[in-house]
Amino acid sequence: MLPQNFYYTKDHEWAAIDGDIATIGITDYAQHSLGEITYIELPSAKKHLKAHDILAVVESSKAASDVYSPLAGTVFAVNDELSSRPELMNNDCYNDGWICKIKISSPAEVKNLMTAAQYEAYLKKI
Repeated sequence: MLPQNFYYTKDHEWAAIDGDIATIGITDYAQHSLGEITYIELPSAKKHLKAHDILAVVESSKAASDVYSPLAGTVFAVNDELSSRPELMNNDCYNDGWICKIKISSPAEVKNLMTAAQYEAYLKKI
């Protein structure tokens, strides 16, 4: 079940927004499509990102995939637990499997993201 208070992208990233902070991860659809996740290249703290910049790289039993930042901002926290336990992205992508937190630099960009209902409708089309 999709968290209803998150925002989503067509590239299957999610953003949980609290004020000017966004916690970012990949959706259940993305982790399921990738298969068993074996490694993640995490972003560095203080990295400045524009929306759609490559945020991380996820490697799995099927492929390596780029993860894109849904919003512009600066990384200030990284889920280091994923370095030793990348399977958290498969097991709990919306909670323990988060990738990083950014301080949003352009809050107006949120309007470019999909709500849970919009993302669910998008998934039905693909």
